[in-house]
Amino acid sequence: MQLRYNYRIDPTPTQRIALGRAFGCARTVFNDALRMRNDAHENGFPFVSDAELSRQVITEAKKRPDRAWLGTVSAVVLQQALADCATAFRNFFASVSGKRRGPKLAPPRFRSRKDNRQAIRFTRNARFKVSQNGKLVLPKIGEVAV
Repeated sequence: MQLRYNYRIDPTPTQRIALGRAFGCARTVFNDALRMRNDAHENGFPFVSDAELSRQVITEAKKRPDRAWLGTVSAVVLQQALADCATAFRNFFASVSGKRRGPKLAPPRFRSRKDNRQAIRFTRNARFKVSQNGKLVLPKIGEVAV
C-alpha cells in the first residue's frame, strides 16, 4: 500500500523563493529530458535510457556554469521530475500499443513557465519530516508551517 500526503503550507518570503527555485529546476529538468528523448527520436537514435538522462540532465548539467543553479535545490526534486518524464513516456507508449485501457494518450508536452500548476515531490529518501513544533521540514527549504 502506498501513502500520499497533501499539505497546505504557509511559507515565509524566503521559503517562497526557495520553493519557486525548486519548481523552476524541476520544470527545467523535465523539459531537458523531454527534449533529449524527442531529439533522439527525430534523428533516428535509440531511446535514451533513464540512467543516461539522469547523468546528462542532472549530474553533468550541474557542472556546467550556465546550469550550476540546479545544485541549489534538493536532488530528490530533480530525480522525481526525471521520473515523471519517464512515467509520461511509459504511459504514452502503453496507450499507443494498446496495453493501457481508455482513450489514447498524447505524447508528453513541455512544462510551461506560465502554467500556475506548480508541483514537486519529495520521497522518503528526501528525509522530510514533521518537527516538534508541528512544522514540515523540507530539504534545502527549511521548516515550513503547515
